[in-house]
Amino acid sequence: MGVRVMVVDEHRLLAEALASALKLRGHRVLAAAAPAAGAAELVIGRAPEVCLFGTATPAEPGVFEPVARIRRERPQIAVVVLGPVPNPRGIAAAFASGACGYVRQDERIEGVERALAKARAGEVAISPQLLQGAFAELLNPAAQPDDEGSRLLRLLTPREVEVLVRVAEGEDTRLIAAGMAIAPSTARTHVQRVLMKLGVGSRLEAAALAARTGLLDRAVFPAPEPVAQGPAGR
Repeated sequence: MGVRVMVVDEHRLLAEALASALKLRGHRVLAAAAPAAGAAELVIGRAPEVCLFGTATPAEPGVFEPVARIRRERPQIAVVVLGPVPNPRGIAAAFASGACGYVRQDERIEGVERALAKARAGEVAISPQLLQGAFAELLNPAAQPDDEGSRLLRLLTPREVEVLVRVAEGEDTRLIAAGMAIAPSTARTHVQRVLMKLGVGSRLEAAALAARTGLLDRAVFPAPEPVAQGPAGR
């Protein structure tokens, strides 16, 4: 029997995509909405068995206030945080607010389902790998000084960064090619390389990953080539 779940995420496109995937696998998805001032009220009103609460900034103060309110007013609702590769503060803040689980946003749908099942059963829903990574960072904080967005950005060339930004803005291959003054075949090649380097299977996943990790905020385009000027006539 499927889990009665509500997906709440600040990126509506990702929330709707995840909700659709869960519906196809037999779960009863009540709604998908962007978190805002009324996010907690919406979840409390719908009263799902499990709420998947997405955030791109788990370590920022106040991010999990809606989670705390949900747990305070409807403790029977299990909340699983869906977020980027977290630092220890992010994991600690999630559980301190009352969440019973943390799942990486790039987890496979089967992993999300396992977390939903554990949460509904009253168990802690977090992978041993995530806990191990968090403890490793606590013990050796200098080992991983950069965040996930910076790490991903280093994988891409300036051209590929521009392609990723255009993908995130919803441009298709034709528009990417026209905007960058390259052939459509070259644009397709750039897109495929971006997907491969980010380890995702679709443009939607690439856009969601870039938005969640803050990669787009750090994006710097290569400067346009200056137009050559001929000798001025007299």
